[in-house]
Amino acid sequence: MRMSTEHIGSVMVVGGGIAGIQTSLDLANSGYFVHLIESRAGIGGVMAQLDKTYPTNDCAM
Repeated sequence: MRMSTEHIGSVMVVGGGIAGIQTSLDLANSGYFVHLIESRAGIGGVMAQLDKTYPTNDCAM
């Protein structure tokens, strides 16, 4: 993956769940300045509430 040192523009990602976080990281690595907006105090969405993940049974935290 190529990391850009020059900003192309800026984007706003609404939702700090797993998809929003991954999208923000991908856009930032592509050269965009990213604003991640989440309505709750923490990020992670439903994944932050899980203890174990399927199928590996790894810790979600």
